[in-house]
Amino acid sequence: MLGHVPSLPQQPQRSPFSGHMVVCGDDALARRLAVELRYVYGERVTLVLPPGCDTRRPELPLAGRGLAAALFGRMSSAMNRNGGNGGGGADALGDDTNAGVEAVRIMEALEPSDEAFEEAGIESAAALALVYDDDERNIRAALTARRINPRLRLVIRLYNRKLGQHLETLLDQAAALATPGLDRAALDASTTVLSDADTAAPALAATVLTGSSKVIQAEGLLLRAAERTPPGGGQIADPGLCTLALLSSTTHDPAGTEGSDSSGDEGPRLLPDERQVAAATGRGTIVLEAVSQAGPSGPPSRMGGRGAPLGQVFSRRLRWSALGVGLAVPALAIASTLTTGADPLRATYLTLLDLFAMGDPAIGEKTARQIIQLLSGVAGLMLLPLLVAGVLEAFGSLRTASSLRRPPRGLSGHVVLLGLGKIGTRVLVRLRELGIPVVCVENDPDARGIPVARRLHVPVVLGDVTQEGVLEAAKIQRSRALLALTSADTTNLEAALYARSVKPDLRVALRLYDDEFATAVYRTLRTAHPHAVTRSRSVSHLAAPAFAVAMMGRQILGAIPVERKVMLFAAVEVAGHPQLEGRTVEQAFRAGAWRVLALDATPPGDRRPGLAFPDSATPDRPSGLVWDLHPGYVLRPEDRVVIAATRRGLAELLRRRRPVVPRP
Repeated sequence: MLGHVPSLPQQPQRSPFSGHMVVCGDDALARRLAVELRYVYGERVTLVLPPGCDTRRPELPLAGRGLAAALFGRMSSAMNRNGGNGGGGADALGDDTNAGVEAVRIMEALEPSDEAFEEAGIESAAALALVYDDDERNIRAALTARRINPRLRLVIRLYNRKLGQHLETLLDQAAALATPGLDRAALDASTTVLSDADTAAPALAATVLTGSSKVIQAEGLLLRAAERTPPGGGQIADPGLCTLALLSSTTHDPAGTEGSDSSGDEGPRLLPDERQVAAATGRGTIVLEAVSQAGPSGPPSRMGGRGAPLGQVFSRRLRWSALGVGLAVPALAIASTLTTGADPLRATYLTLLDLFAMGDPAIGEKTARQIIQLLSGVAGLMLLPLLVAGVLEAFGSLRTASSLRRPPRGLSGHVVLLGLGKIGTRVLVRLRELGIPVVCVENDPDARGIPVARRLHVPVVLGDVTQEGVLEAAKIQRSRALLALTSADTTNLEAALYARSVKPDLRVALRLYDDEFATAVYRTLRTAHPHAVTRSRSVSHLAAPAFAVAMMGRQILGAIPVERKVMLFAAVEVAGHPQLEGRTVEQAFRAGAWRVLALDATPPGDRRPGLAFPDSATPDRPSGLVWDLHPGYVLRPEDRVVIAATRRGLAELLRRRRPVVPRP
């Protein structure tokens, strides 16, 4: 086991939450989450990793103090460059980022066993995050941790959504039975199951869209934040209900300055004030567009009909042959009518009999009739092999079409998606929910997302994307964007470079593991193609904020990505917050930190955490939120408000909360 790591000056103050935070994992998400909890929320963290594992590259062993420096030195410097991804600046973290982190303890444990949990201090911990890449290991560890500490707040990483819902109910019931005195609020915040794939998919899908909407759905409430493209002529974008962020994209630079997760100091500005919005002419914005009750979400749409298309079942040559035989029948019938003077219906009938060799020989008939019968017989001879070929081809084509579709010939304006693993599958579903045509490229025919693509009738090209002709088969030259989401950085980069050589202005988004590598790739691509949009994203970077806020409690309603930053929506009790209590709505607004959006008018006795409905049996009951607050309204201690906040702003708000003394 490894001991405490040397201290880093100017650390954030310890939050009022009792106990420390424990993070168990085996990949980059664990590292990101530990850094998030320490640097943004000021929590004491114990990080449990497999022995000799470097979460940047699991195959490279590190040990001792070198592991701590690798985990936290680079990450803290990256967060310094980004300003913590959400306001507050870099000086809150200090300048010495080569040392480790105070109050961060790194342990090594092969499995999250009872002994490992005991050494990590689970019995006195406030929250535990289980973010192993293996669902089964996370479930076993969650059951063990719940048995050891029934009051522990659990955050579990699971890919299986249905299993996650059942596991939440099971662990909450176990906590209630083990601690009869546990109040309902603590029970509601005891277990949270999240998926890094589900958390990152909306942001990854949004990288290929312009003017897209970001939707937050929490406890029956639906908030829609819309991305507005930069207006021309020095105009200001429509502010909607309120302006949440100013984007880095402008009318002169539609690609924007943002790229990788750790590139540069410029980028979007979260929660700007009126003066900043007025000065940002010709700049893209994200505005709060609408608030409504959330309805049931429909299934993602299919590309095409339910059955296989005709062009995929029968080849083009076979269809032309069938058309020729079909045109021969009316032509022969018309010729028979004109030459013999027979009734048109009788002429057609006799032609069909001759075609199928069912008629009598035209012995003694007119010469024209005999010639037409011979021509009909020849057409019938062509019909037999045509029918046999049609049956054989349809059998093989239907079997192929039931498994995977090929990209249609006239397809254009689609998104080419590379990789159908965990992340790629979720992004595929998200894109189809938005009605965007997609063509997938996958090297493994047994990949996780192949059945999903088959069910949604999405075209799939099986092959190695680094091989010549694979991207061409996916119609990359007529696509609108490329999403490279494989697990190999070099594969994603090679595909992006080749796609840009085919179509220089192609919109490209890459999933890259290493931040420094992502920064170098982004800057190079931006220099080579200044007018094309290039984005690089890390899944762990996108998912870590959601896991961190879940460990702090369920007051977080949701989060939306704003380029490389994250904005949170939270339900906060006004009591105990000097920045809110006794202030007007206008005075409580702090640019770049937090903003009051709505007031919960529900009586305090009927409130539930997370803005859940007072009565689950009446889901149509209004939520009681007032969104058109007057700027002069004075916030009272008994009020609960919905705020939009940056990660660092929300952490500051929670840390500075003073104890609330109940009134007699």
